[in-house]
Amino acid sequence: MSKPFYITTAIDYVNQKPHLGTAYEKIGADCLARYMRLQGRDTWFVMGNDEHSTNVEKEAVRRGMVPHEYCREMSGVFTETWKTLNISYDDFIHTTEERHIRSVTELFSRIEKNGYIYKGKYEGLYCESCEEFKVEKDLVDGLCPRHKQKPTKISEENYFFALSKFEEKLLEHIKKNPEFIRPKTRENEIVNVIKGGLQDVSISRSGITWGIPLPIDPGHVIYVWFDALTNYISALGFGGDDTALFDKLWPADVHIIGKDITRFHCIIWPAMLMAAGLEPAKSVFAHGFLSLAGEKMSKSLGNILDPVKMAGVFGSDGLRYLLLREVPFDKDGDISTRILIDRYNSDLANELGNLFSRTLAMISKYLGGGVAEAPFDSSCALHGAVTDAVAGYRKHMERMEFSKALGAFWPAVQSANRFIEEKAPWALARDETKRGELAAVFSELLAVLRTAGSALFPFMPEKMSAMLDQLGAGGPSLDELPPSVSGAEGLSAPEPLFPRIQEKPEEIFKE
Repeated sequence: MSKPFYITTAIDYVNQKPHLGTAYEKIGADCLARYMRLQGRDTWFVMGNDEHSTNVEKEAVRRGMVPHEYCREMSGVFTETWKTLNISYDDFIHTTEERHIRSVTELFSRIEKNGYIYKGKYEGLYCESCEEFKVEKDLVDGLCPRHKQKPTKISEENYFFALSKFEEKLLEHIKKNPEFIRPKTRENEIVNVIKGGLQDVSISRSGITWGIPLPIDPGHVIYVWFDALTNYISALGFGGDDTALFDKLWPADVHIIGKDITRFHCIIWPAMLMAAGLEPAKSVFAHGFLSLAGEKMSKSLGNILDPVKMAGVFGSDGLRYLLLREVPFDKDGDISTRILIDRYNSDLANELGNLFSRTLAMISKYLGGGVAEAPFDSSCALHGAVTDAVAGYRKHMERMEFSKALGAFWPAVQSANRFIEEKAPWALARDETKRGELAAVFSELLAVLRTAGSALFPFMPEKMSAMLDQLGAGGPSLDELPPSVSGAEGLSAPEPLFPRIQEKPEEIFKE
């Protein structure tokens, strides 16, 4: 029996509510989780919130709240957003939970016991927004490249993790495990960083109370990144009384993260695990960033897009489809409200939605709502297109190439629409001698729709479930795609799955 598939995403700072980039990562991870489950693979999907950040503490103080109270309030904001977007996580970890604190303490203690932690003095640069120590080569014109601000010079006595001792081990691990860092461009970046020489990293801060106390020195708290990275095992019970889930699921099959935190996940995190005598995750997938009409999204530019507001326009399934269709998951991608509206109306309203509505409406009108079960095989006009579409879809889904998977499948939808125009069922319906041919046309169209309902379910779970239900096809399944037989009874003209969007781009979305 194969090990269950364990998926995680980066946990999020709660000093601001979720934005479109945050949602993009979670939607991609959810799509993968749903695909794995459709294949019958036991899957465990974990997300969470990073709450020990000093930026979180500052935001709580600004609002006149204690940090714990503020974190619980923001937890509701985040989980409600993920509910709106239909994210099917199995567990949600908070770094202020006792189970997490136990895990962090245990991991630190193992690393310290193995001789990889020592006390020393840190003198250097620290970006308060990143909550990350910097070296000069990380800066651009003396500024943090991400936050465009000058790091603070600090000098304090801290505890250090001997990261420099893991250069060869990390390079050997990457070489032996070609899927460890994806996509390949990220691997090349990380290898170059390691070959350039690794410095030991500070893993504690003194004079701070918002955090997990160091087990060997309560005057220090554990550095937020050491704390945060541990969530991937604390969610499984590592360091607690019951480690059954950890024993069953670790190592993770894939950490899905943004490309800006690859160094933490591909250098520091695996080194921490090695230092504690644990296996690194099997794979880290670093997705790209979204930009809006050529500009990076930021509060200062006033172009932050609210995923909840966008879901109110496109529907949660529409938004999920659009983001994963328009932007290759392994690359940066530019979107605009005009592009999204046009894609929605073209793909979902005109092509898939119209195919579904027309087919069921005509079956109801011309055949009384029923089509006798008939084989769907190589003798059928649409069988080749559907078979090819499914093959391409599967290949790309396995690689987390979501945009390509949709692109590979969509010709089947387009072929079915052309098939309707070519066969003109409205004309066949006027000739009683062609009832058999008419039924055969609709049998093929139903096979395409059933295939679409299952293949597109990971992207649009709500709409595809509704479509399959109206087709009388049961739940989604990848066991037999395309189906070998097709037909249905009791069909009626449905409400539109994807009503066209009429709004002007400039009138929607922006906060």
